[in-house]
Amino acid sequence: NTGAAVWKIEHRHRYTDQSPQGFGFDQGYVGLIEPPFSNEGTRLTNLYWRQRLNDGKATIVAGMLDVTDFVDVYALASPWTGFMNFAFSTGSAAMFIPNDATFGIGGGGMLTDRIFLIGSIANAYTDPTEPFDTVDDFFDENEYFTSIELGLTRGHDRIYLDNAHLTLWHVDKSNRAGTPGGWGAAFNYSRALRDNALMPFIRGGYANDGGSLLEKSLSIGFGYNTFGGRDQLGVAANWGEPNEDSFGSGLDDQYTFEVFYRFQLTEQLAITPDIQYLVDPALNPDEDNLWVFGLRARLAL
Repeated sequence: NTGAAVWKIEHRHRYTDQSPQGFGFDQGYVGLIEPPFSNEGTRLTNLYWRQRLNDGKATIVAGMLDVTDFVDVYALASPWTGFMNFAFSTGSAAMFIPNDATFGIGGGGMLTDRIFLIGSIANAYTDPTEPFDTVDDFFDENEYFTSIELGLTRGHDRIYLDNAHLTLWHVDKSNRAGTPGGWGAAFNYSRALRDNALMPFIRGGYANDGGSLLEKSLSIGFGYNTFGGRDQLGVAANWGEPNEDSFGSGLDDQYTFEVFYRFQLTEQLAITPDIQYLVDPALNPDEDNLWVFGLRARLAL
Protein backbone atom coordinates (compact mmCIF):
# COMPACT_ATOMS: atom_id res chain seq x y z
CA ASN A 1 0.00 0.00 0.00
CA THR A 2 1.64 3.22 -1.18
CA GLY A 3 0.79 6.90 -1.46
CA ALA A 4 2.07 9.57 -3.83
CA ALA A 5 1.54 13.21 -4.74
CA VAL A 6 0.77 13.56 -8.45
CA TRP A 7 0.99 16.89 -10.28
CA LYS A 8 1.30 18.27 -13.78
CA ILE A 9 1.80 21.86 -14.98
CA GLU A 10 1.61 22.63 -18.70
CA HIS A 11 1.90 25.54 -21.08
CA ARG A 12 -0.31 25.19 -24.14
CA HIS A 13 -0.18 27.69 -26.99
CA ARG A 14 -0.94 27.77 -30.69
CA TYR A 15 1.47 28.61 -33.50
CA THR A 16 -1.20 29.65 -36.02
CA ASP A 17 -4.51 31.54 -35.93
CA GLN A 18 -6.38 28.41 -34.81
CA SER A 19 -5.27 25.74 -32.36
CA PRO A 20 -5.79 22.06 -33.32
CA GLN A 21 -8.47 21.75 -30.63
CA GLY A 22 -10.65 24.16 -32.60
CA PHE A 23 -10.09 22.75 -36.09
CA GLY A 24 -13.36 20.81 -36.02
CA PHE A 25 -15.70 23.61 -34.96
CA ASP A 26 -13.85 26.04 -37.23
CA GLN A 27 -15.07 23.91 -40.17
CA GLY A 28 -18.56 23.21 -38.80
CA TYR A 29 -17.81 19.78 -37.34
CA VAL A 30 -19.30 18.98 -33.93
CA GLY A 31 -16.26 17.53 -32.24
CA LEU A 32 -12.78 18.11 -30.89
CA ILE A 33 -9.50 17.19 -32.53
CA GLU A 34 -6.61 16.77 -30.09
CA PRO A 35 -8.35 18.46 -27.11
CA PRO A 36 -5.08 19.10 -25.21
CA PHE A 37 -3.63 21.09 -28.13
CA SER A 38 -5.27 24.39 -27.15
CA ASN A 39 -4.26 28.00 -26.52
CA GLU A 40 -4.86 28.17 -22.76
CA GLY A 41 -1.34 29.22 -21.82
CA THR A 42 0.09 28.17 -18.46
CA ARG A 43 -2.31 25.90 -16.60
CA LEU A 44 -2.56 23.16 -14.01
CA THR A 45 -3.68 19.73 -15.19
CA ASN A 46 -3.73 17.93 -11.85
CA LEU A 47 -2.49 18.13 -8.28
CA TYR A 48 -3.71 15.34 -6.04
CA TRP A 49 -2.86 12.63 -3.54
CA ARG A 50 -3.09 9.03 -4.72
CA GLN A 51 -3.42 6.28 -2.14
CA ARG A 52 -3.24 2.63 -3.16
CA LEU A 53 -4.77 0.00 -0.89
CA ASN A 54 -5.33 -3.76 -0.78
CA ASP A 55 -2.00 -4.55 -2.43
CA GLY A 56 -2.70 -2.10 -5.24
CA LYS A 57 -6.15 -3.46 -6.07
CA ALA A 58 -7.90 -0.33 -4.77
CA THR A 59 -7.03 3.33 -5.32
CA ILE A 60 -8.32 6.64 -3.94
CA VAL A 61 -7.42 10.02 -5.47
CA ALA A 62 -8.30 13.40 -3.94
CA GLY A 63 -7.40 16.92 -5.00
CA MET A 64 -7.38 18.63 -8.38
CA LEU A 65 -8.14 15.90 -10.88
CA ASP A 66 -8.32 15.12 -14.57
CA VAL A 67 -11.34 12.82 -14.55
CA THR A 68 -10.41 11.30 -17.93
CA ASP A 69 -7.65 9.47 -16.05
CA PHE A 70 -10.24 7.09 -14.58
CA VAL A 71 -13.67 7.62 -16.22
CA ASP A 72 -14.54 5.40 -19.24
CA VAL A 73 -10.89 4.46 -19.78
CA TYR A 74 -9.50 2.08 -22.39
CA ALA A 75 -6.02 1.59 -23.85
CA LEU A 76 -6.41 3.81 -26.95
CA ALA A 77 -8.08 6.81 -25.29
CA SER A 78 -4.98 8.94 -24.70
CA PRO A 79 -4.67 11.94 -27.07
CA TRP A 80 -0.90 11.78 -26.53
CA THR A 81 -0.45 8.26 -27.90
CA GLY A 82 -3.77 7.07 -29.40
CA PHE A 83 -6.54 8.51 -31.53
CA MET A 84 -6.63 12.27 -32.08
CA ASN A 85 -10.41 12.65 -32.49
CA PHE A 86 -12.35 12.97 -29.24
CA ALA A 87 -15.06 10.64 -30.63
CA PHE A 88 -12.65 7.79 -29.83
CA SER A 89 -11.82 8.99 -26.33
CA THR A 90 -13.63 9.47 -23.00
CA GLY A 91 -17.39 9.21 -23.36
CA SER A 92 -17.21 8.91 -27.16
CA ALA A 93 -18.00 12.69 -27.24
CA ALA A 94 -21.42 11.95 -25.66
CA MET A 95 -20.47 12.81 -22.09
CA PHE A 96 -20.03 16.03 -20.16
CA ILE A 97 -16.35 16.27 -19.19
CA PRO A 98 -15.18 18.70 -16.49
CA ASN A 99 -12.12 20.70 -17.38
CA ASP A 100 -8.75 19.66 -15.96
CA ALA A 101 -7.70 20.54 -12.41
CA THR A 102 -11.21 20.05 -11.07
CA PHE A 103 -11.39 19.59 -7.31
CA GLY A 104 -12.86 16.27 -6.27
CA ILE A 105 -12.37 12.72 -5.11
CA GLY A 106 -12.43 9.43 -6.96
CA GLY A 107 -11.91 5.84 -6.03
CA GLY A 108 -12.03 2.37 -7.44
CA GLY A 109 -11.16 -1.19 -6.71
CA MET A 110 -11.57 -4.83 -7.54
CA LEU A 111 -14.76 -6.28 -6.02
CA THR A 112 -13.72 -9.77 -7.13
CA ASP A 113 -10.85 -11.12 -9.22
CA ARG A 114 -12.69 -9.93 -12.36
CA ILE A 115 -15.26 -7.27 -11.39
CA PHE A 116 -14.27 -3.67 -10.65
CA LEU A 117 -16.11 -0.54 -9.49
CA ILE A 118 -15.04 3.10 -9.96
CA GLY A 119 -16.80 6.23 -8.70
CA SER A 120 -16.13 9.96 -8.46
CA ILE A 121 -17.52 13.37 -7.55
CA ALA A 122 -15.86 16.56 -8.76
CA ASN A 123 -16.52 20.22 -9.37
CA ALA A 124 -18.27 20.37 -12.75
CA TYR A 125 -17.10 23.80 -13.87
CA THR A 126 -13.50 24.88 -13.44
CA ASP A 127 -10.75 26.89 -15.12
CA PRO A 128 -7.31 25.22 -15.09
CA THR A 129 -5.65 28.62 -15.57
CA GLU A 130 -7.19 29.66 -12.21
CA PRO A 131 -7.07 26.25 -10.54
CA PHE A 132 -7.40 27.14 -6.87
CA ASP A 133 -10.81 28.74 -7.41
CA THR A 134 -12.16 25.22 -7.91
CA VAL A 135 -11.70 24.41 -4.22
CA ASP A 136 -14.02 27.21 -3.09
CA ASP A 137 -16.46 26.42 -5.90
CA PHE A 138 -16.70 22.79 -4.82
CA PHE A 139 -18.02 23.77 -1.41
CA ASP A 140 -19.86 27.00 -2.30
CA GLU A 141 -21.50 26.39 -5.69
CA ASN A 142 -22.55 22.72 -5.28
CA GLU A 143 -22.33 22.11 -9.04
CA TYR A 144 -20.96 18.61 -9.43
CA PHE A 145 -20.03 16.00 -11.97
CA THR A 146 -20.56 12.49 -10.62
CA SER A 147 -19.82 9.12 -12.16
CA ILE A 148 -20.03 5.44 -11.33
CA GLU A 149 -18.61 2.63 -13.42
CA LEU A 150 -19.03 -1.13 -13.14
CA GLY A 151 -16.74 -3.30 -15.22
CA LEU A 152 -15.42 -6.74 -16.00
CA THR A 153 -11.82 -7.66 -16.76
CA ARG A 154 -9.77 -10.84 -16.96
CA GLY A 155 -7.64 -9.69 -14.03
CA HIS A 156 -6.43 -6.58 -12.24
CA ASP A 157 -3.26 -6.51 -14.32
CA ARG A 158 -5.36 -6.64 -17.53
CA ILE A 159 -7.80 -3.86 -16.70
CA TYR A 160 -6.61 -1.50 -19.48
CA LEU A 161 -6.34 -4.25 -22.09
CA ASP A 162 -9.35 -6.51 -21.46
CA ASN A 163 -12.19 -4.32 -20.33
CA ALA A 164 -15.97 -4.30 -20.54
CA HIS A 165 -17.71 -1.59 -18.55
CA LEU A 166 -20.80 0.58 -18.19
CA THR A 167 -20.42 4.15 -16.95
CA LEU A 168 -23.27 6.29 -15.64
CA TRP A 169 -22.76 10.03 -15.14
CA HIS A 170 -24.64 13.14 -14.02
CA VAL A 171 -23.84 16.86 -14.14
CA ASP A 172 -25.61 19.64 -12.25
CA LYS A 173 -27.05 22.72 -13.91
CA SER A 174 -24.98 25.89 -13.60
CA ASN A 175 -26.62 29.31 -13.72
CA ARG A 176 -23.22 31.00 -13.55
CA ALA A 177 -21.81 29.04 -16.50
CA GLY A 178 -25.14 29.08 -18.32
CA THR A 179 -25.09 25.33 -18.89
CA PRO A 180 -27.86 22.76 -18.41
CA GLY A 181 -27.74 19.76 -16.14
CA GLY A 182 -28.02 16.29 -17.56
CA TRP A 183 -27.09 12.66 -17.34
CA GLY A 184 -25.96 9.85 -19.57
CA ALA A 185 -24.29 6.50 -20.02
CA ALA A 186 -21.22 5.18 -21.79
CA PHE A 187 -20.04 1.66 -22.50
CA ASN A 188 -16.86 -0.02 -23.66
CA TYR A 189 -15.79 -3.48 -24.76
CA SER A 190 -12.15 -3.96 -25.68
CA ARG A 191 -10.03 -7.09 -25.75
CA ALA A 192 -6.33 -7.67 -26.36
CA LEU A 193 -5.67 -10.64 -28.65
CA ARG A 194 -2.66 -12.36 -30.24
CA ASP A 195 -0.28 -11.72 -27.34
CA ASN A 196 -1.61 -8.16 -26.97
CA ALA A 197 -0.81 -7.31 -30.60
CA LEU A 198 -4.43 -6.73 -31.67
CA MET A 199 -7.07 -4.85 -29.66
CA PRO A 200 -10.52 -4.49 -31.24
CA PHE A 201 -13.05 -2.30 -29.46
CA ILE A 202 -16.63 -1.09 -29.56
CA ARG A 203 -17.65 1.96 -27.53
CA GLY A 204 -20.59 4.29 -27.31
CA GLY A 205 -22.56 6.76 -25.29
CA TYR A 206 -25.88 8.48 -24.75
CA ALA A 207 -26.46 11.92 -23.23
CA ASN A 208 -29.70 13.44 -22.00
CA ASP A 209 -28.80 17.12 -22.24
CA GLY A 210 -25.79 17.94 -20.04
CA GLY A 211 -24.04 20.12 -22.62
CA SER A 212 -22.27 17.25 -24.38
CA LEU A 213 -21.14 17.41 -28.01
CA LEU A 214 -23.09 14.36 -29.16
CA GLU A 215 -26.38 12.96 -27.90
CA LYS A 216 -25.75 9.47 -29.27
CA SER A 217 -22.45 8.00 -30.34
CA LEU A 218 -21.10 4.63 -31.46
CA SER A 219 -17.46 3.85 -32.26
CA ILE A 220 -15.75 0.72 -33.52
CA GLY A 221 -12.13 0.12 -34.37
CA PHE A 222 -8.90 -1.56 -33.42
CA GLY A 223 -5.31 -0.96 -32.47
CA TYR A 224 -2.56 -3.17 -33.86
CA ASN A 225 0.95 -3.24 -32.41
CA THR A 226 3.72 -3.90 -34.90
CA PHE A 227 7.42 -4.70 -34.60
CA GLY A 228 6.96 -6.41 -31.26
CA GLY A 229 4.85 -3.61 -29.82
CA ARG A 230 7.20 -0.79 -30.76
CA ASP A 231 4.87 0.86 -33.30
CA GLN A 232 1.08 1.02 -33.42
CA LEU A 233 -1.61 1.26 -36.10
CA GLY A 234 -5.05 2.58 -35.15
CA VAL A 235 -8.20 2.41 -37.29
CA ALA A 236 -11.67 3.54 -36.15
CA ALA A 237 -15.09 4.76 -37.30
CA ASN A 238 -17.78 6.69 -35.43
CA TRP A 239 -21.43 7.56 -35.95
CA GLY A 240 -22.64 10.52 -33.94
CA GLU A 241 -25.89 12.41 -33.48
CA PRO A 242 -25.24 16.01 -32.32
CA ASN A 243 -26.82 16.99 -29.02
CA GLU A 244 -29.86 19.07 -30.00
CA ASP A 245 -29.92 20.76 -26.60
CA SER A 246 -26.41 22.05 -27.30
CA PHE A 247 -26.64 22.85 -31.03
CA GLY A 248 -30.33 22.83 -32.01
CA SER A 249 -32.56 20.31 -33.74
CA GLY A 250 -32.60 19.08 -37.32
CA LEU A 251 -28.85 18.61 -37.71
CA ASP A 252 -27.38 15.80 -39.81
CA ASP A 253 -25.74 12.81 -38.19
CA GLN A 254 -21.96 12.86 -38.50
CA TYR A 255 -19.61 10.06 -39.52
CA THR A 256 -15.97 10.10 -38.53
CA PHE A 257 -13.14 7.88 -39.76
CA GLU A 258 -9.57 7.98 -38.47
CA VAL A 259 -6.33 6.14 -39.19
CA PHE A 260 -3.02 6.76 -37.43
CA TYR A 261 0.37 5.08 -37.31
CA ARG A 262 2.69 5.76 -34.39
CA PHE A 263 6.39 5.36 -35.18
CA GLN A 264 8.48 4.89 -32.03
CA LEU A 265 11.71 6.24 -33.50
CA THR A 266 13.69 6.04 -30.26
CA GLU A 267 12.87 5.08 -26.70
CA GLN A 268 11.95 8.72 -26.05
CA LEU A 269 10.62 10.01 -29.39
CA ALA A 270 7.42 8.99 -31.20
CA ILE A 271 6.03 10.49 -34.43
CA THR A 272 2.38 9.88 -35.39
CA PRO A 273 0.93 10.81 -38.79
CA ASP A 274 -2.88 10.82 -38.78
CA ILE A 275 -5.70 11.06 -41.34
CA GLN A 276 -9.35 11.81 -40.56
CA TYR A 277 -12.33 11.82 -42.91
CA LEU A 278 -15.33 13.72 -41.54
CA VAL A 279 -18.65 13.13 -43.32
CA ASP A 280 -21.63 15.52 -43.08
CA PRO A 281 -20.24 18.09 -40.61
CA ALA A 282 -23.43 19.07 -38.80
CA LEU A 283 -22.80 22.83 -38.56
CA ASN A 284 -21.58 23.22 -42.14
CA PRO A 285 -24.39 22.32 -44.58
CA ASP A 286 -22.29 23.54 -47.52
CA GLU A 287 -19.75 20.73 -47.10
CA ASP A 288 -20.44 17.02 -47.47
CA ASN A 289 -17.05 15.94 -46.17
CA LEU A 290 -13.79 17.21 -44.76
CA TRP A 291 -10.27 15.82 -44.63
CA VAL A 292 -7.99 16.44 -41.66
CA PHE A 293 -4.29 15.60 -41.77
CA GLY A 294 -2.21 15.61 -38.62
CA LEU A 295 1.32 14.96 -37.42
CA ARG A 296 2.00 14.56 -33.71
CA ALA A 297 5.39 14.35 -32.02
CA ARG A 298 5.91 13.16 -28.45
CA LEU A 299 9.19 13.39 -26.58
CA ALA A 300 9.21 11.53 -23.25
CA LEU A 301 12.40 12.24 -21.31
